[in-house]
Amino acid sequence: MGRYPEVIGRAREWLALATCVVVVAGCAPMQDGQKLDARREQIVYPSPPDEPRFVYERTIYGSADVLAKNLDGGLKRMLTGESERSEGLSKPYAIAVHRGRIFVSDSADRFVKVFDIPEGRYFKIGDDEQGPLAKPLGIDVDAAGNLYVADATHRAVMVYTRDGKYLRKIGGPKMFERLSSVTVEPNGQKVLVVDIGGVSSDMHRVRVFDGVTGTHLYDIGKRGIGAGEFNLPRDAAIGKNGQIYVVDGGNFRIQIFDRSGKYVQSFGSVGKQLGNFARPKEIASDLEGNVYVVDAAFGNFQIFNPDGDLLMYIGERSERDGAARYMLPSGIYVDEDGRVYMVDQWFKKIDVFRPYSLAADGGFLGIKPKPAAR
Repeated sequence: MGRYPEVIGRAREWLALATCVVVVAGCAPMQDGQKLDARREQIVYPSPPDEPRFVYERTIYGSADVLAKNLDGGLKRMLTGESERSEGLSKPYAIAVHRGRIFVSDSADRFVKVFDIPEGRYFKIGDDEQGPLAKPLGIDVDAAGNLYVADATHRAVMVYTRDGKYLRKIGGPKMFERLSSVTVEPNGQKVLVVDIGGVSSDMHRVRVFDGVTGTHLYDIGKRGIGAGEFNLPRDAAIGKNGQIYVVDGGNFRIQIFDRSGKYVQSFGSVGKQLGNFARPKEIASDLEGNVYVVDAAFGNFQIFNPDGDLLMYIGERSERDGAARYMLPSGIYVDEDGRVYMVDQWFKKIDVFRPYSLAADGGFLGIKPKPAAR
């Protein structure tokens, strides 16, 4: 009989795994705040009896999770037990998405990793002689898909095309002390760069540049605890009507400015209750102007309306990996279809949540890539 019993056993294991993936909740541990929608066999948020708003859709750990599968190769792996090679995430930090193409900065591997789900493709940006990256942190994309990368070592924002061709850089060592993130207007006209400063520095601010020429236009904020002042700002997002939302980490709040940088209001305070902050990190906004804030201490992201009223939260801090379980969450992004992408540095993963009203095959992530050529 040779290896046939072993092969049959592995095939049975593969079929069992496939069944587990299909039903999702039958094999996945449940957590507080996530409940199974029995009609659709999905993990939904918030829990019943509240109306569901989001569905846990998938987790991405590496290139094998997005590469177009070779059907013959998949059958061979099933029968022989050969594992599929995958390039994973070492120390993911921030995330941006354009039309199903997912960009993730990896500060340990020193480049941006790109997972293109509609094309079933994986590649890297910033690992060649043209525009090399050293320590990429915050990233963002404009409406055309151009990528903007805040590099802490270069102390500059590096700009690339959607396919990774280096275009230009904004700023430089004389312009920043300790930059942490970058945010760009959809039209690419203005670029906001957060300079986090430090204990001995007064340069806690958001620097605004012309996105085309790289000319420094003006600054928002300074070090302090008052309205419009920052203590260790972390990230910024552009919301409805061009309003600017800044994570004021050391003051445990989100500050809101108009599109010209004038202070409007703030929300949040230090605490352990819903709507409070303990270790706020990155921020994102959706098409309706709602704001999503990652908190590394809580292990979740909280969703607020444009005025700062809490709507809901997703996630919990956990030492065990799983859907919406986080030990060291960092980056967050909301794409054109309303899908939410959450990065966890500890588990080296990206969790994806789909709006409940969006079909599984809807939007850019619903596009299935063609199998790779033999």
